[in-house]
Amino acid sequence: MVITANGAEQSVTGPAVVFIPPGDSSIEAGSDATLLRLLTTRATDLLSKCSNNRDYAEPDPNVPAFEAWPEPVGGYRIRAYPAAVPGQKGRFGRLYRGSTIMVNIGDGRVGKRDPRDVSPHHHDDFEQYSIALAGVFVHHLRWPWTSDSTTWREDEHERCASPSVTVIPPPATHTSVGMTDGLNRLCDAFCPPRFDFSRREGWVLNAADYPMPPDRE
Repeated sequence: MVITANGAEQSVTGPAVVFIPPGDSSIEAGSDATLLRLLTTRATDLLSKCSNNRDYAEPDPNVPAFEAWPEPVGGYRIRAYPAAVPGQKGRFGRLYRGSTIMVNIGDGRVGKRDPRDVSPHHHDDFEQYSIALAGVFVHHLRWPWTSDSTTWREDEHERCASPSVTVIPPPATHTSVGMTDGLNRLCDAFCPPRFDFSRREGWVLNAADYPMPPDRE
């Protein structure tokens, strides 16, 4: 794969996470590959092309207005990172962050997940994009009760095959369960990057290139 941006060109081979600078760019794939392009709402020229654009006509009151993190050390340029880094005990997945987006390339799991070993949790103020790269998942979602019982919602159990993307809104309690006997693998995306993951020593593999906001370190 050859990436061109701001007059520079870089070849990338194998699984990789690539951050591309603002402005015009192009991606040329020389062979069959799975390519995910993650864009923020700053790409205003592309918003109208999104199939779910109307779903975001009204802002979610649970999600704060977007604020980018500091610019990368040395300025914006093409930055490619290998996504096949070996796993490490005590480290969660393979986390990479830019100034606007964080991605987590999980190892995946062969076989169905044990229904007695799931991980329900919630996020107070950000969405999670769960991208199914392989296998089939059921995303379980439970909505919190408020004092207004007329707004209560039934639990949801959404079955999603790959490739697909599931947007999990705050503050829904959620967990995802792989359903096939083969490989079940997710890639999670967060915009802007997560502070809780970023504060964990050694978790973000490219932290030296993309600093945290000084007041949140």
